This record gives sequence, C-alpha cells and structure tokens, in this order.
Amino acid sequence: MTDDSAPKPAPRVLTDAAKRALAEAEARRAAATAQDLPPEDGGPRGPEPTRYGDWEKKGLAIDF
Repeated sequence: MTDDSAPKPAPRVLTDAAKRALAEAEARRAAATAQDLPPEDGGPRGPEPTRYGDWEKKGLAIDF
C-alpha cells in the first residue's frame, strides 16, 4: 500500500538570476542544435561509438 496522506513538497520559487540562467541555457541549446555542420569524411558508420562510452579499435567497438 502507498501512503497518499504524505504532504507534497511546495513548488520551488526561482530567483531572477536562476530564471535568467535557465533562459540563457535554453537559448544556448537552441543555437547548438541549429548549427549546420558539414558531413564527416571517413567517420564511423552510424552513431559515434565513443558517444556511448565505447571505443573503436581496428574497426571493433569495445567497452572498457
């Protein structure tokens, strides 16, 4: 059974500086995704193995 009578925490009140920081971070993320990068020559097929914590050696992706 769950105890539904436990009080819920009050919503957090953000300061003006925190709101500005969140807005700046959101703008940075939007700008980073909007960049048009040239295609990579000679890169791995599919997703980058190192992005997922794997490393590629001699064509094989290995995990440490």
